[in-house]
Amino acid sequence: MSDPLDALEKSISSLRRAIRAASAAGDSERASDLRAQLRRTERAWDALIDIGDPVPAPPMRTVAGVPPAAFGSQLPAREHVHRALVLLGTPAAPKLIVGVHEAFFLGELSASKLSSLRRDEMRSYESSPGARPYYLCPALAHDLLTPVRALVTISTWTLEQRIIGPLSPRVDFLTGAIRIAEAVHTSATSTGSEPRPAALRLLWRFATNIPDAIPRGVPENESALDPQQVIAAAQAELDVHLAADRATRAEASRQARTSLGEAQQLFGAPPQNVTLLRARA
Repeated sequence: MSDPLDALEKSISSLRRAIRAASAAGDSERASDLRAQLRRTERAWDALIDIGDPVPAPPMRTVAGVPPAAFGSQLPAREHVHRALVLLGTPAAPKLIVGVHEAFFLGELSASKLSSLRRDEMRSYESSPGARPYYLCPALAHDLLTPVRALVTISTWTLEQRIIGPLSPRVDFLTGAIRIAEAVHTSATSTGSEPRPAALRLLWRFATNIPDAIPRGVPENESALDPQQVIAAAQAELDVHLAADRATRAEASRQARTSLGEAQQLFGAPPQNVTLLRARA
């Protein structure tokens, strides 16, 4: 299973390479935007390193199918959401975020908490921009750059990753399926025991909507799934859509960088700005 710190460290390395490339190309505007993203990502890394339980932690206990990194029941709700999104690596609806959390992490998280969290995140940013290492923010529609409030992202992700185009829902679904299958496979191989039932149920829900992810003749039983088969089937379809989706997201991100301030790049353009954005397009 992907570790949040590993994912952030990879993002930091990628952002530094991108900054060097933008600087070498003389694109100071993009380099400045990438440096701001790098600072947010580094603060997120610092925050995860410094996280400690507010009360003495009970002795570590072994739960079948749960790697030690999954223990985090003392974390606040926003940290649970962050961990689930890092594992998925894509914008996600509250129901899916809760499902991922239940499948791979300890602690309670409900969809209702996410509604209040999203409002709190924006108010926190408006009162003190950049005070938090990361913010939970909505995905952005590719055409109007307005918030897609049904989908949650992380502010340290690139604009391209946080934008939703026509093909993005399917691309993100397939990407999520791959990440979930990888997590299930890693969980099983690292512990030598069966993955948690919630994780297998989640993977099954993905697999039933991907052609050839469940071989013919396999009984309708989550435990009969082969994560590697799911990964191969999802990747085969993802290869068909990925290039076109990336092109749409890249173009929308360029528009966002020239049309929106930093706060709006995180939380979306307000409705009164939509006409202006269309005129500039």
